[in-house]
Amino acid sequence: MHDAVPAGTDLLTPQARSTLERSAYGNWREIAEADAVSLAFGFPFPESFPTDELARSVEAVFDAEGPQALQYGGGQYAARLESFVRERETARGIDPAETDVLLTNGATHAIDSVCRAFLEPGDVVAVERPTFMGSISVFENFGVEIDGLAVDDAGIDVEALADRLETRQAAGESAPTLLYTITDFQNPTGATLSLDRRKRLLALADEYDFVIVEDGAYTDLRYDSESIPPLAALDDSGRVIRVGSFAKTIAPGVRLGWLVAPEPICDAIDSLAAGGTNTFTRSVVGHYCDAGHFDDSLPVLREAYATRRDRLLEALDRHLPPEATWTEPDGGFFVWVELADTVDTDELLADAIDAGVTYLPGSMFYPDDGGSNTLRLSFSYAEPDAFDGAIASLADVVASQS
Repeated sequence: MHDAVPAGTDLLTPQARSTLERSAYGNWREIAEADAVSLAFGFPFPESFPTDELARSVEAVFDAEGPQALQYGGGQYAARLESFVRERETARGIDPAETDVLLTNGATHAIDSVCRAFLEPGDVVAVERPTFMGSISVFENFGVEIDGLAVDDAGIDVEALADRLETRQAAGESAPTLLYTITDFQNPTGATLSLDRRKRLLALADEYDFVIVEDGAYTDLRYDSESIPPLAALDDSGRVIRVGSFAKTIAPGVRLGWLVAPEPICDAIDSLAAGGTNTFTRSVVGHYCDAGHFDDSLPVLREAYATRRDRLLEALDRHLPPEATWTEPDGGFFVWVELADTVDTDELLADAIDAGVTYLPGSMFYPDDGGSNTLRLSFSYAEPDAFDGAIASLADVVASQS
């Protein structure tokens, strides 16, 4: 294992160096290779992968399409996947007559493609604070100013956004070009944007003329409460680009996602996107979805992840000190923990690994300095039977620093 950062990093662009620093080069390696219960990464548990069904879909695609399945453009099943996504997004209330679907190599590729079409160096992108560190890295690659806004149990603080927008306007500063939000079971906090705030956010986008990128990576993984219409279904002015992914509901390895946007925006994004999708994978996943496997799998996944969430919450309630607080998400993969102000979760990590448990320090999810006493726990990957012992160990380590 190499502890030193390679000398060649001196030649990286400023944006690339910033991304490298944010990824906590040493920490990532240490966490990934640790002999510990992994509560760090948002990986689906391996038994959730539909290996048998995907294998049958591979066979069916070759039986139906032969070598054409491996040709440029793929075969009929590659096109069927786009139709499947369109039907599901229509069922969420998104008008198919006003929007188009663009398939991508995962949600991050979709976000990067949106940035290529909309952003120039010096533009402003508003984000939740904290938010998904992968998206922060994408935005930094485009040399923009990232403006973080607080998140609570009801999602992004839209009144704080309204105040920020008014202040910028009064100072003669431009509004954000994009606002990025994970509306359902946000990564890392697990918060869901309330219906009232969704409507208010759309009104602000109209008033101050910005585009909303709605990341719905976890929308299908709801375990409690009623679904809330996506921003794209509530939007009547064409300001929302909705992003989705099969990474959590089929497998990360299929590397397939999508975006839904007004047709002219989709056309512009498609013309600038870096590379296309893997048409063979599209064909296999298209057959998998067309055969009904995707819809059949969702209730099973939801039950399994809800059980994992409940087991983790029980362990937190049993072991963490009284001054600690944490979220109780209705879906998704993550629980956000806030510890006493005296605790530094970056410094705590090495001791936690030695004690047999990993997490991600909260500072990784901030576009600026922040989150030093917070951490993200994932219940999606480790065995639930390991949660209690892992959280007990984490509590011991926390107590040693408090």
